[in-house]
Amino acid sequence: QSLDGAGGRRSGYIPIGYRGSYTIGREAQADAKFRRVARITVCGKTALAKEVFGETLNESRDPDRPPERYTARYYLKFNFLEQAFDRLSEAGFRMAACSSTGTCAFAPEQGGPADDKIWTSYTEYVFCRD
Repeated sequence: QSLDGAGGRRSGYIPIGYRGSYTIGREAQADAKFRRVARITVCGKTALAKEVFGETLNESRDPDRPPERYTARYYLKFNFLEQAFDRLSEAGFRMAACSSTGTCAFAPEQGGPADDKIWTSYTEYVFCRD
């Protein structure tokens, strides 16, 4: 990370991620049931994460982390992705990449409901500021 000469802001990357789950029934398109996002995780340099998220950054899993050190243990005190995206945009960040995975966590052959499958997913967005 470095300081930008014009605005005095640090350049760098902030990945945010979340785990989710959803159930798809027999009529997949009309029957998907999504659960809310339980926790949004934040990675990156401590100083940069604090600049963007301020008091909404929960540091309890990695307290007293030096400002220029990297961490992957922070999370946000709110659970709305749009709010996180807004804060990043207001701080001059843009989305650089996105990745998502999904796996079937509970299949009917394992004793579950005959028509439903429960899927879990992990999605990560990488934001950058030059």
